[in-house]
Amino acid sequence: MTKTKQNTLFVGTLAKGLRVLRAFDETHTELSLTELSEITCLDKSAVQRLANTLHLEGMLDKDPVTRRYRPSHAWLKLAYAYYWSDPLIARAMPKLIDLSQRLGETVNLAQLSGQEIIYATRLPSTRTTFAASVSGRTVPALCTSAGQAILATFPPEERATAVQSWLLERHTPQTVMDRATIAEQIEIVVQKGFSITYSQLILSEVGIACAIRGPDGRAWSAVQCSVSSHHWNDDRIRSEILPWLQDTANAISPLPPKGKQ
Repeated sequence: MTKTKQNTLFVGTLAKGLRVLRAFDETHTELSLTELSEITCLDKSAVQRLANTLHLEGMLDKDPVTRRYRPSHAWLKLAYAYYWSDPLIARAMPKLIDLSQRLGETVNLAQLSGQEIIYATRLPSTRTTFAASVSGRTVPALCTSAGQAILATFPPEERATAVQSWLLERHTPQTVMDRATIAEQIEIVVQKGFSITYSQLILSEVGIACAIRGPDGRAWSAVQCSVSSHHWNDDRIRSEILPWLQDTANAISPLPPKGKQ
């Protein structure tokens, strides 16, 4: 028996309903009851009751002709509530806008979510695709400049555990899948204080990231910039992007409590 099921406060029906909601993503935007049952591994009759309840509660829209379900505007309302609940986003947004205008390139606020990076705020450039402009995308932290920048602030034992056990997922032929190589990359970030990755999520894309450190020196977020290697070489990135990225991350980092400066 799992720990969650041993928890007397655990509500199994609610958990199943959340499984139905989590079935939707960028590759599953509209789903039938059969598809929901297959993805969630729940009985179709149970899925029917859950999906109908979520529809009546305003969490899912239902096409009257095809009878397929899709996320409703309620999801945007939840995202809106999240943005107001996270003080880091309010503190970071003006500085991210300024950075985006200075660089003319895509700028992201990335946060660690379990073993993944979630792009909480995205300021696209004129060349950014739709997929790269939508907040909420998650990717394995080990594959990203932001994830490596954040992990570099963790204690050595935690870094080693993450490198050995966290999720890896190939996005391009150049995505690094060798954990020893990733460990070496993160140790370089520890020494240099920033991360640069190449073609890890998109071919010819260069990711540059600096951690947003807390008062204890540890980070859970990072400022990240994505550029094309066709327009930017290493020298230009290090001279024209990196200093501004570092300044922005430092400006967002909260000050230590009084008496601990």
